[in-house]
Amino acid sequence: MPDIIPAPVHDADVFGGNPREGIALCLSGGGYRAMVFHIGSILRLNDLGILGKLDRISSVSGGSITAGVLGMNWGQLGLSKTTPKADPVKLKQFLVEPLRKMASTTIDEGAIFGGIFLPGTISDHVADKYASLLFGKSTLQDLPDDTAGPRFVINATNVQSGVLMRFSKPYMRDYRVGQVLHPQLPLARAVAASSAFPPILSPCEIDVKKYGLKFEPPAEDEDLNTSPYNEHLVLSDGGVYDNLGLETAWKEYKTLLVSDAGGHFKPEPDPKHDWARHAYRVLDLVDSQVRALRTRDLIILFQQHVRSGTYWSIRQDLARIGQSSIPAPSAHTTELADIATRLQKLDDKLQERLINWGYVACSAALRKNYSAIADVAEILPYPGSGI
Repeated sequence: MPDIIPAPVHDADVFGGNPREGIALCLSGGGYRAMVFHIGSILRLNDLGILGKLDRISSVSGGSITAGVLGMNWGQLGLSKTTPKADPVKLKQFLVEPLRKMASTTIDEGAIFGGIFLPGTISDHVADKYASLLFGKSTLQDLPDDTAGPRFVINATNVQSGVLMRFSKPYMRDYRVGQVLHPQLPLARAVAASSAFPPILSPCEIDVKKYGLKFEPPAEDEDLNTSPYNEHLVLSDGGVYDNLGLETAWKEYKTLLVSDAGGHFKPEPDPKHDWARHAYRVLDLVDSQVRALRTRDLIILFQQHVRSGTYWSIRQDLARIGQSSIPAPSAHTTELADIATRLQKLDDKLQERLINWGYVACSAALRKNYSAIADVAEILPYPGSGI
């Protein structure tokens, strides 16, 4: 966990809401890098008997691909508060194998060319690929009920209103536009919106009537519950607003577990001067600072005991943290962290190393900062691949 001097917190609810007992898991963005890293984290949470005890899973971007597959198949895993660990064979069948199949397929290049030369937008083609490879005809209504598992919240950024559009089974909602109850939106489309990272895959547009959606009459504070805001949604990657998926978790629950596989702003000695590439560089810098501020806020929550839980990152230095019996040389983990934020094929060995690293990073952070776990032995998901 980063060394950060905490700011004073005068109000236990300064970060909003009236948090209740319960555990929320947040899965960050980061393309296939994040999607695969989070697999390892989930495997470790299952080992520790935490997976079935989760009350909420909030995700953005690449993390939403992982969350969507987990949510769609939750009923197949037999998880509950009284049975908090899934059979590893079932977890492999219903989570690991589908996601690894996806990670073995490049879809962003084909979607870009399809969006240029064929009918439909780039995001339409991404959603079609998600449907064919992962989600089929599943909708948000195929996620578990609140009584049968955690509430899965898939987050996108509403470019029109400037706030989050939250997709879940009970509703999809933007606090300025309003909500649609029990939305029959394809899961592939919700995940495509959440992972429409700019500038290439963004925006993801949703014609409300096409999917039989209808926003409720406006409440007092829903100032944008009018056309076109409630008829044609223009959405971008959830990480544009909140790259850790924290917003829908830290206001609701007292315990936060945060898996961060986000990107990293690299120094560049000779930045490009043409307007397009220079603008992209500046926007990348702005995005990096927003992510850093979100992480800082989270660490303050923990240090001031406003929330319990822990945070782990694909960029953390395991030698500094300790708490693991499995070596993870920083040269190896940095190589994994530097994988491009894309939906581009990863070879089998790279996938296995990423899963192993997600497993170990999660385990080390839990052991160091979250005392509510038993000391369960660490067994790498892919022992022969290392980190």
